Amino acid sequence: MKNIRMTLEYDGTNYQGWQHLSKKGSSNTICGKITDTLCKMTGDSIELFCAARTDSGVHAACQTISFKTNSTLSASEFKLSLNQYLPQDIAVLSAEEVPERFHAALNCISQTYTYRIQARMIPDVFMRKYMLHIPEPIDVAAMAEGASAIIGTWNFFSFSSGKKKKSTDKTVLRCEVISPADGELHIILEADGFLHLMPRLIIGTLLDIGLGKRPPACIPAILSRKEAPGRPAPAYGLCLTGTHYSTS
Repeated sequence: MKNIRMTLEYDGTNYQGWQHLSKKGSSNTICGKITDTLCKMTGDSIELFCAARTDSGVHAACQTISFKTNSTLSASEFKLSLNQYLPQDIAVLSAEEVPERFHAALNCISQTYTYRIQARMIPDVFMRKYMLHIPEPIDVAAMAEGASAIIGTWNFFSFSSGKKKKSTDKTVLRCEVISPADGELHIILEADGFLHLMPRLIIGTLLDIGLGKRPPACIPAILSRKEAPGRPAPAYGLCLTGTHYSTS
């Protein structure tokens, strides 16, 4: 049996996330579209594993998946066929056959999300589906101070939907606010894992800080459950930009 690893990118605008979590399920997910296509191609019952279960409306520039199959198709043939039959808002960037023990979820050591903001009066109409427009002044220094308090190992239950039953302890390796271009801000989050809604709740809180609605000191208070986080930032500004694996 082959074990295939792929790197994907997708526009999450029209999907209910990577994998719908309700008991009824939904085929209008990234996972559903790829699984249905693979099953038709191979005749196998395919189970996909992914590095990060992105939420509804969230995009990905670097999603890693893996699956096992008895098909005689090569990795390159899988890539070619999927790019031919999948919707145009999902693309397979690379595909390779890997050792049987590789697992896209279990072997992932960290994930990186980037949130994009248009910090200017007039929005870029071509980026309106992928960047949050904020025409007000933003205190980037205050946001950076708040972001620094996120870094480390904490119980992030307060920065989640509360749906996860297992451990809510996570290690955030990077939380940084940068300006790659005039009138543009990026919030970059890297962690060993994320709870449901965790990236959007952290970013929403940092935006509250940047807009002067609350002080940077609110971060420790939220982590200790003395305060509630801000509202989740809109999903369309969030993109999975990195899935990282050990080279050893």
